[in-house]
Amino acid sequence: MLGGGQLGRMFVHAAQRLGYFTAVLEPDVQSPAGLVSHHHIQTDYNDPAGLEQLAHLCQAITTEFENVPAQALHTLAQTRSVAPSAAVVGIAQNRIEEKAHFTACADLSGVNCAPYAMIETPAQLRTVQDERADLLPGILKTARMGYDGKGQVRVKTTGELAAAWAELGSVAAC
Repeated sequence: MLGGGQLGRMFVHAAQRLGYFTAVLEPDVQSPAGLVSHHHIQTDYNDPAGLEQLAHLCQAITTEFENVPAQALHTLAQTRSVAPSAAVVGIAQNRIEEKAHFTACADLSGVNCAPYAMIETPAQLRTVQDERADLLPGILKTARMGYDGKGQVRVKTTGELAAAWAELGSVAAC
C-alpha cells in the first residue's frame, strides 16, 4: 500500500486478520500503518528503488489516500495489479477536475454533482461574489492537497469568501 496514515493502519490490520502479508511504502518512519505492517519501505513515493521493492513484495497494490503521486501508481501498474488506477487517482487529486468528471457522469449515474464554482483568478472570485451568492453558505476548498479539513474554510458571506481565498494562498479552489 502507498501511504501509511490511520486509514492505512486500519486496512493493514484488516488484511492481516484475513491472513494477508502487508507492505507499506511511506516516507514517515513513524507512520501508523508502517508501524504495524509486516514490511515498511520508508522512502519517497516516487523513489524507483522503493517502488520496485514494493512491486517485488506484493501481488496487488492500493493506496491509502488520494494524494500519493498518480505517477507512482502508473509505474507500479506496469508489473502489478493496482486499484484504484493512476488515472482515477489523478482525477481525485484535483477537486476541480473531480467535479467536472462527476458533472460529466451525471447523465449516466443519475447523481448530480453539488453546485460549485471554480476560483483560480480574482476575476473568477468577483464573478462568484456578484453572480453566485446561491453557493453561500458553503465551504471553499483548495483544488489540490486538501484533506481532513486542511485546505478548507467555511464561508457564509461574499466577504468571507474573499478572505478565505486569500487565507488559502489564492490558489485554485472551488
